[in-house]
Amino acid sequence: MTTLEDAAQTYRQAKDALDQARPALADAIVEAARAGTKQADIARISGYTREQVRRICRAAGLQAE
Repeated sequence: MTTLEDAAQTYRQAKDALDQARPALADAIVEAARAGTKQADIARISGYTREQVRRICRAAGLQAE
């Protein structure tokens, strides 16, 4: 394999892992929000922006803090 092929394969594997991990992170965000964790703290811990945390919570039927 060439360096480009190796890099492309590594990228695809990382993307697949990310795509699989994203729903688990969203579930954990919703669980934390339901437990009373502030969205700012969830954003800091998750690495997401506060707006993305709000979107995830809204999609789960939770109101903004």
